[in-house]
Amino acid sequence: MDNDTQILKGLLEGCLLKIVSREDTYGYGAVESLNFAGFDVNEATVYPILSRLQGKGMLAAQKRPSSLGPDRKYYMLTELGERYLREFEGAWEGVFKSVNSIMKEEKHG
Repeated sequence: MDNDTQILKGLLEGCLLKIVSREDTYGYGAVESLNFAGFDVNEATVYPILSRLQGKGMLAAQKRPSSLGPDRKYYMLTELGERYLREFEGAWEGVFKSVNSIMKEEKHG
């Protein structure tokens, strides 16, 4: 489906905020979480979104040492990010119920 990319872009911000809300995470860790959940994304998709969320003030970032090489940039949810996440969750519930209702609806007439 050609619109998968557009649908995905609209959902990834909220999903990334939820992942970070569970625990501070670094970019590749977020990619792994999304892929484990069934998304097919890579760093080239996720890093710009994390950067954009940081620029909007929804995420804060901090460099932390890594045992595997250079320091990693960890992301933490800000107060603004928490508020946006709550709004996203509410909006998602409404959209999910509506779409699910239509998809499961029997043909009338």
